[in-house]
Amino acid sequence: MILGWKKRYSDILKEFKYSEKKDKESSILLNSILKKSDVNKKISKLIKGKTVLVIGSGPSLSYAIPKLKNYKKIVKIAADSSIKPLVENGIIPDIIVTDLDGDEKVLEKIGKTNSIFVVHAHGDNIEKLEFVKKFKNCIGTTQSTSFSKIENFGGFTDGDRGVFLANHFQAKKIILFGMDFGKRIGKFSETKRSERKIKLKKLRKGESLLKWLATFTKSELFTTSKSIKGFKKISFKELDIIIT
Repeated sequence: MILGWKKRYSDILKEFKYSEKKDKESSILLNSILKKSDVNKKISKLIKGKTVLVIGSGPSLSYAIPKLKNYKKIVKIAADSSIKPLVENGIIPDIIVTDLDGDEKVLEKIGKTNSIFVVHAHGDNIEKLEFVKKFKNCIGTTQSTSFSKIENFGGFTDGDRGVFLANHFQAKKIILFGMDFGKRIGKFSETKRSERKIKLKKLRKGESLLKWLATFTKSELFTTSKSIKGFKKISFKELDIIIT
């Protein structure tokens, strides 16, 4: 567990009125479903020392997709809300970070490929965890204490968890796409109007965690989306220089 994470997890529990007990129950269930595997080694081989693209479903994703098509051989980590538009454009992420609230048909389809699923267990998705049986390659994560087959790499939303994952496995460079953390919610997020307020609150928390990560990570951090303190803002024109 990242030094300092316990304090941030405690803050999340208080701010969002979540139950640590339910989080633990969810992670215990996920641990019982997952099979022993060498997926962690596969992730390390994909990420360590490499340039990694982390993709969210913010408003700028529409503009990012044509550029992402140019980098077929670069490792891509995607939040599950970005999966549908990526797949529709022929982009299959290497790693999908999900708490299983995305499009189930698309997730099941990709689950049969070599893509790796990093499934997050929390108090609100206990009833969905059986779905991981449909994934060929899968590991589990928690915001609470790691144990057995359940890891804690840090992070809160699917998007920022993807960045924490890349940091944990020692990516050389991490470049963000479609991760805007602004006052607008991207159309690909499919957030209900009634859930808009809490969604924006979660995004603010995700952004604050990335600012914290930027203070100690050894990875070089870049964003093509909204400016984030600690991440160098770059244009699409600069990508070729940064990625090579």
